[in-house]
Amino acid sequence: MPAISGKEYLDRMDQLKPNVWMKGKQIQGKLSEHPAYKGAMLTKASLYDTQVHPDFIEKMTYSSPRTNERVGISFLQPKSKEDLEARRHMINIWATKTAGMMGRTPDYLNTVLMTLAASASILDDQDEEFSKNLTNLYETARDHDLSFTHSFINPQVDRSSDYTELSTQPIATKIVEKNSNGIVIKGARLLATQGGITDEVLVLPSSSKVTDNEYAFSFSIPTDTDGLKFICRESYYQGSSFFNYPLSSRFHEMDTMIIFDNVLVPWDRVFFYHRQDIAHQLFLRSSFTPLTLHQVIIRQITKTEFILGLAQRMVTTLNLSEYQHIQGKISEIIIGLETMKALLDRAELHANEDEWGTMVPNTNSLYIAVTMFSKLYPRMIEILQLIGAGGLVAIPTEEDFHSPLVKDIEKYCQGAACNADTKTKIFRLAWDLTMSAFGTRQTQYERYFFGDPVKLTSNLYNGYPRHEYMNLVEDFLEINKEAH
Repeated sequence: MPAISGKEYLDRMDQLKPNVWMKGKQIQGKLSEHPAYKGAMLTKASLYDTQVHPDFIEKMTYSSPRTNERVGISFLQPKSKEDLEARRHMINIWATKTAGMMGRTPDYLNTVLMTLAASASILDDQDEEFSKNLTNLYETARDHDLSFTHSFINPQVDRSSDYTELSTQPIATKIVEKNSNGIVIKGARLLATQGGITDEVLVLPSSSKVTDNEYAFSFSIPTDTDGLKFICRESYYQGSSFFNYPLSSRFHEMDTMIIFDNVLVPWDRVFFYHRQDIAHQLFLRSSFTPLTLHQVIIRQITKTEFILGLAQRMVTTLNLSEYQHIQGKISEIIIGLETMKALLDRAELHANEDEWGTMVPNTNSLYIAVTMFSKLYPRMIEILQLIGAGGLVAIPTEEDFHSPLVKDIEKYCQGAACNADTKTKIFRLAWDLTMSAFGTRQTQYERYFFGDPVKLTSNLYNGYPRHEYMNLVEDFLEINKEAH
């Protein structure tokens, strides 16, 4: 099966029987019909429909080198700057359909898998069969349009730098047995977004434990594997009304903790194990960081454009344009947006081939963008709150417009440039983005989307080349470099 439609996605998910729990009870029946999952699954289905629509299929897909059928461009290993541009266009189409609100649209992990598979030969150092496993998974995922969730964060038991797990039973996921059939996994992992509604679970080595061989492993298994359990956080779903909940009714992505209860991972699903050196090399030498960030920044730019449009619409609705502090706030968003766009353009302009022939955008530019966005996003949310002020505290509902209160609502809730219905829709959108449970989760999510911002800045400090700029100073001062 090549690039799939929305119906094919939903049918495939309905055939799975994942072990998903919410508020202490196991979810029975189809997840596509459960309120906490339905909106996101229907939205994902609409994305899949877009990629096979006659108006988009040429822009969203390419011919598989193995089957010659149309497959998603997010699986494409870019070999040229034109390929990067094609990927950018495809990613933007999906991001626009979700207003950038869904961080785990399928193209994110499709990109992750592609980058790792492109450098799969690194795994030959442990076993050539492992590199074949990774390549086979990538080709199967590409040609059957498989979807993924992933996890690499251990439970937050003790975040001190010298913490060592001493529990007799594993807390952080680890290998507890190795036999002729495969490796046996036990423990927990955090933050598998969309857990339960993807074909596969891709497990990557935990960054906090990668210095210990016990935690240095990677594999992928089906979502309904025996012993695999998903524990949902509390749902942020508040209703299916698009009027009342324009974002959370469609884009609410469930986050889950994964429990591995002696899960057997067959050898043909293992990529490496007990090798911290391979874990480091796979992420250091592969195009994982730049190409994954490429997808992330495109989505974040799309989200920023949406926020700018919403902010300006709120200003127009309330006739606030004359105030300089409002102009300053809108300009902050504009500056952030244009800076992000410039960094993305620069990353693509300075793209180069890596050792595997992958065209890789400039990592430093993308690192700067994602680090900046972790600070820009909370500020943009604050700006929306400041523009809306008290108007975000008490907003009518769809039900009010269909009640005996309608004349009062139409009179007292109108805007300077629009009627009450339009103003209420705009302000409910701003509320859902900034003040609802969905909105506050979005803020926290963007703060930590690609990791701890402190670590991101540290990585940038350690990775950004500065010698030529030091040389400028030394040349200017005529310092004897040999003496230093």
